[in-house]
Amino acid sequence: MNNPLRVILIEDDPAVRFGVVQALELADLTVEQFESADAAFPHIHPHLPGVIVSDVRMRGMSGLELLDRAIAIDADLPVILVTGHGDIAMAVQAMRRGAYDFLEKPFASERLVSTVQRALEKRSLTFEVQDLRRKLDDREGIGSVLVGASPEMERIRRTILGLAEAVPDVLICGETGSGKELVAQCLHRFSRRRDANFVALNCGGLPETTIDSELFGHEVGAFTGAVKRRVGKMEHAAGGTVFLDEIESMPLVIQVKMLRAIQERSVERLGSNVVIDVDVRFIAATKVDLEELSDDGRFRRDLYYRVNVVRIDLPPLRERRDDIPLLFEHFVLQAATRYCRQAPVVSSEMTRKLIAHPWPGNIRELRNVADRYVLGVLGRPFAGDDEIEPPRSLADQVDAFERMLLVEQLRRDQGNVTAASEALALPKKTLYDKIKKHGIPLDGFR
Repeated sequence: MNNPLRVILIEDDPAVRFGVVQALELADLTVEQFESADAAFPHIHPHLPGVIVSDVRMRGMSGLELLDRAIAIDADLPVILVTGHGDIAMAVQAMRRGAYDFLEKPFASERLVSTVQRALEKRSLTFEVQDLRRKLDDREGIGSVLVGASPEMERIRRTILGLAEAVPDVLICGETGSGKELVAQCLHRFSRRRDANFVALNCGGLPETTIDSELFGHEVGAFTGAVKRRVGKMEHAAGGTVFLDEIESMPLVIQVKMLRAIQERSVERLGSNVVIDVDVRFIAATKVDLEELSDDGRFRRDLYYRVNVVRIDLPPLRERRDDIPLLFEHFVLQAATRYCRQAPVVSSEMTRKLIAHPWPGNIRELRNVADRYVLGVLGRPFAGDDEIEPPRSLADQVDAFERMLLVEQLRRDQGNVTAASEALALPKKTLYDKIKKHGIPLDGFR
């Protein structure tokens, strides 16, 4: 393992210290050794690039005291405590006070190295998450809205900003859930029309019986039930932007009227002969090939050419996988704020699964996964394959069934509590409580 992080080892027994250093260095880990917690403490600081392995019973500051002071400096710093005098009660106390793990002497070097490597991986992951969040915090302007560092996203952001002062009509093409409306909002927000209205219309959701009135408005008495004047969506957007989402689903009869409105930049309310000028920018979005539709006679070719002045193609999420970790962290932070939850750390295994997923629902699907992740209801394919559902048996069978699960898992992990807690999706301090409750001897599995 070639890890840039290091291990701060605190052990007052020279022979034990030598053995631990040797085991860790054989695993290619960098070790800084100290004979007392008092000597090591000045080297502990926020964002320490490493983890701490400390004996508990030492002259001067004890390992538990060091744990408290280290956690106060950096709550995410992994501290592994080691003792030859400990018991389960001390382990539970240490875990409750924030220890990453607890090892009892004598321990196998393989178990020591495995525990330290997991702690280092956790520390590395913490730094990665902090870096992602720092990047999100540092983004300004359009970069804070259209998140991503891929060349494709850089191109899209440049295109949008390049149209800030110009007002051409734009066609946005992309799969369902790829962020077409968000791009349309950015085209409006970062243009000189930003202070006027942004009016979004789902062309497939407009009722055919009232679509004329919705788009162009009507006068009193224009039809049965028209008891007052209505300003249409086009007129309401004057000075701003009209977003025509799913324009491919617009009825052909309305396409004729929309073509005239776009060409003339004017509308007539139903029941009126007065032409009203509307200074708007039109942005259309589609998930299909409009040119192919026009070839088949299912979409007016003249309307296609009219809206396709500038075209922005949005790549599906599967074609910009490098953006997935940053996007997911962005959505996790948003969801944590929305649901008043603490933002969970995204594990490296979770990140690998996110990157490997095909994402047929694109950005919308990724946002939904982030919401479930924050709420703790994440299901497959993103839940761990080794996740075990809590037992659902009658009250008088719960204890026996729980003990059986714990014993089986501890046997598989050779008494490694950290590995067992991860496999059982159970916090380590809770697992220690259950081990004590059921009287399970850890030495029996080593």
